[in-house]
Amino acid sequence: MKINLDPKWKAILADEIQKPYFHELIKSVDEEYKLHTCYPPKELIFSAFNYCSFNEVKVVIIGQDPYHGKGEANGLAFSVNDGVRIPPSLRNIFREMSDDLEILFLPSSGNLESWAKQGVLLLNASLTVREDTPNSHKHLKWNLFTDAAIQKISEGKEKVVFLLWGNFAHKKGLKIDRSKHLVLECGHPSPMSANQGKWFGNKHFSKTNSYLKVNSEKEIDWIFNNGSLF
Repeated sequence: MKINLDPKWKAILADEIQKPYFHELIKSVDEEYKLHTCYPPKELIFSAFNYCSFNEVKVVIIGQDPYHGKGEANGLAFSVNDGVRIPPSLRNIFREMSDDLEILFLPSSGNLESWAKQGVLLLNASLTVREDTPNSHKHLKWNLFTDAAIQKISEGKEKVVFLLWGNFAHKKGLKIDRSKHLVLECGHPSPMSANQGKWFGNKHFSKTNSYLKVNSEKEIDWIFNNGSLF
């Protein structure tokens, strides 16, 4: 399988890509795609990195694995392709964003490419999944690769905002250097967590932009191309 990875990221992760586990990982992923229907399409597996180069990373949002329904996943965490019904977790993300920014926002798409293009790395722990089987590629050791990417950001950059939503993301971010980055944690935006009071009211979108502004970084336009304001 061809590794379609942004050149800067490929250089940053060069040592990781040469490790035996990564060669075995790519071989296993290739086999999975031959034997089963898997998502996202092969050419979109590394989309999180290709839309958001290492030098451009300002915010990191960590998900677990891609959506597993037909036509949904586009390689970006929490994101779906245009024309796909917006999943419940993403609806809750948009609802919190709307409340936090005090706007009436009606999303027209769940495609978060516009966030990625502004420096938001939408990184799933596992970059692939088997159809209708969530977390089915956890055993393929994608986590080693994505842990390495998070570590490279933590060590090689400063003043990045890490948004860790849910226990899984909290554990994924344990090694982030919090002395030079902002780490915001809350519950997962899934309906079960959100309805238990662990998601709404976190104000992560405004807190992110305030931090970026204080540190002379351009704020994220969270509603850019994703819907209408009223």
